[in-house]
Amino acid sequence: MLTIHELHEKLVRRDVSAVEVTKAFLAHKDTVEPKVRAFLSDSREGALKGAAAVDAKIAAGETIADLAGIPGAIKDNICIEGQQATCASKILEHFKAPYNATVIEKLAVSDYISLGKVNMDEFAMGSSTENSAFHETHNPWNLDCVPGGSSGGSAAAVASGSAVWALGSDTGGSVRQPAAYCGVVGLKPTYGLVSRYGLIAYASSLDQIGTLTNDVEDCAIVLNAIAGHDAKDSTSIPQEKQDYKQALVNDVKGLKIGIPEEFFGEGLDAASRKALDDAMDTYKKLGAEIVPISMPNMKYGIAAYYIIAPAEASSNLARYDGVGFGMRVDGKDIVDMYIKTRTEGFGDEVKRRILLGTYVLSSGYYDAYYLQAMKVRTLMKQDFDEALQKCDILLTPTAPDTAFKIGQNSGDPLAMYLGDVCTVPLNLAGLPGISIPCGYKDGLPIGMQLIGKALDEATLLRAAYTFEQNRTDLRMPSPMGEVEL
Repeated sequence: MLTIHELHEKLVRRDVSAVEVTKAFLAHKDTVEPKVRAFLSDSREGALKGAAAVDAKIAAGETIADLAGIPGAIKDNICIEGQQATCASKILEHFKAPYNATVIEKLAVSDYISLGKVNMDEFAMGSSTENSAFHETHNPWNLDCVPGGSSGGSAAAVASGSAVWALGSDTGGSVRQPAAYCGVVGLKPTYGLVSRYGLIAYASSLDQIGTLTNDVEDCAIVLNAIAGHDAKDSTSIPQEKQDYKQALVNDVKGLKIGIPEEFFGEGLDAASRKALDDAMDTYKKLGAEIVPISMPNMKYGIAAYYIIAPAEASSNLARYDGVGFGMRVDGKDIVDMYIKTRTEGFGDEVKRRILLGTYVLSSGYYDAYYLQAMKVRTLMKQDFDEALQKCDILLTPTAPDTAFKIGQNSGDPLAMYLGDVCTVPLNLAGLPGISIPCGYKDGLPIGMQLIGKALDEATLLRAAYTFEQNRTDLRMPSPMGEVEL
């Protein structure tokens, strides 16, 4: 399980070249990808060219960035100029991005290497990566199981060793839940910390680009590369640039960790509960204070989310009409063309959410549903504000259970939605959250979620790093995650 920081040291010492690293990961990817199916496109030619440019810098004695020459992967709803941006949807199957997302521009400064675009639930709507229009992705820990979603391709690529790091997007848990299922580290930053310019929108007030890595130090490295204000994104927060690596301190003495009882109720698997209790004990032994708290409005999270997110999706996806871009199916008139294009172009889950969103925004229902959900969102934000006044961070499960079998919940949308019960509250409140491995059940990873104050990723990273450094027994690669250099 090679990390960014380990590979960076090897490159700087000239133990290995960037081209050799890239070729090793491409060879490994060729071996595991037929089983995992994390990728939707291949960028090997550009990757090798980029690696050679990094080697030229090293040979010239130049200082290289932490991410320079380290192979990664990009979720297929993030725009890279000239490359596909399908959102795993038939409607955008042949669409190529005309510009770079801001995060891609920032990564380019770091001389990043991308091995390709990775699979996802269509338009980021799903929790299993089964909703892709192209193929399912499999969990590297157990190929019969889902990798989570919607950033399942990103998590599976990292867990299977096909990439050292990946970018995903998180609207209701779409980075953290697959990170938990695949045994990697997944960070959803504070809303507005990372630019959304060039991220194809699902629900604009909830979407946030996040990171998937093998450890917490790598998480800080990728966050350093992509965070920062962007004038192209009106929701981007102006603030001074931080070095998140400085937060990687092995010390939680005096840290107050809140345990919200509402996240530990009915539906939480017994093995997951035990792993989380063990994690709390670890923190206690390290000098942290465990503080039981109550957040009564959390129980409304799923209901509020599945009104607000589909409402925004209904608006955002109206642009896919067969006129401006994307696929077009001819009809006898323009209305018929709209209907045929959207009927053939969108999958069932996307249609379900568009219909739901259009309904809750319609005349006579707006006040009863959407407005009410926005009021509940405010109450949930107040719960978080009160809890984080008493505590430095909160500790919860990432998901109620480990990864489920492919097809297990396909016919039951409600069961699928309830899997997000621990993650959606953070998106509604705009807060940062990180998922790290805290145990295993029947050979599948269990994820622990840490929640921080807005723009206080530093404390979150310190708490996660300290746990990781003191529970090295939990750090292990998936059965196919070891790459030979």
